Amino acid sequence: MAYRGLLGALVLLLPAGSALANDSTANFAAGGLVLTRTDAIEMRREDLSISLERISVDYEFVNVTDAPVTTTVAFPLPDLGFDPYGGNVHLPSDQPDDPFLFETEVDGRKVEMTIDRAAFHDGADITARLEALAIPLAPFAEDVVKALDALPQAEQQALVKEEIVGVEEYDAGKGWERHLAPKWSIRLAYHWDQTFPPGRTVKVSHSYKPSVASFVATDVGASYFSPKETRAFRARYCIEDNIVAAVKKAEAALGPDGGVTYQDMKIDYVLTTGANWAKPIGSFRLVVDKGAPKNLVSFCATGVKKIAPTKFEVVYQDFVPKEDLHVLILVAPTEE
Repeated sequence: MAYRGLLGALVLLLPAGSALANDSTANFAAGGLVLTRTDAIEMRREDLSISLERISVDYEFVNVTDAPVTTTVAFPLPDLGFDPYGGNVHLPSDQPDDPFLFETEVDGRKVEMTIDRAAFHDGADITARLEALAIPLAPFAEDVVKALDALPQAEQQALVKEEIVGVEEYDAGKGWERHLAPKWSIRLAYHWDQTFPPGRTVKVSHSYKPSVASFVATDVGASYFSPKETRAFRARYCIEDNIVAAVKKAEAALGPDGGVTYQDMKIDYVLTTGANWAKPIGSFRLVVDKGAPKNLVSFCATGVKKIAPTKFEVVYQDFVPKEDLHVLILVAPTEE
């Protein structure tokens, strides 16, 4: 078994029998929310559960100083845009004010959070520019293409030249069409002000619907990848030979007519902001649910234990996350 970084590498394969985020203190600086480090608060426990339908996180924090500490607690999400390995990335709901259907409680009481939104292209913040053009910040919003196509020709040409948008031409049965396609990503951060009393445990619970990158088939073992792309894809999810062999076996079983063996579902979780506390995370527990017994799952971790037919557990003590978490779930076709 090969290991990669702090989390190492473990591929889980069950035969037939699916960047998102972490709390961190923050302050406000010019340009938006900036995550900072605090030595006043310890994260004693983090219990993280990931599935295709829901992500839930339970935390226990302790203020280790002798005075109350009031700070802004933020929950950043991975940039949402186009998947570099192909497929679709989507906002899990069409609610512009809360696309992730976020629910937060502190000590059992519901908390209303603020959502910061920013659009980025090639590392540059283009939020103000898109807003000035009345373009939705979410690149996969229902009306974004319509808004881009309605821009004056000069504005369209400028966006194309800077590769902020691309040009798509096709015939969908109604004649040849030309549309602009967004090539930027959106960055969201949920945050609220929280007071941590001295010496008392504060329990924070999050639950939300994840953004899942999907593909109609699987990229595992894909012949259209270059060797470099294959290595990068396998390293991201720590995919080992037994996963590839399982996909190839399923493909061979389909016979010469072929068909779909598995469908890729990908979830990213920003774990590294959990290193922003006074000490390492005292107790960290991760549970990944692959959804169905016939599905396959691959992610980078060590010491994984199967605790249910579809669930896998990782437990670390005094944990300092060095890498974010990337989960690949290969969904098997349902039997008709």
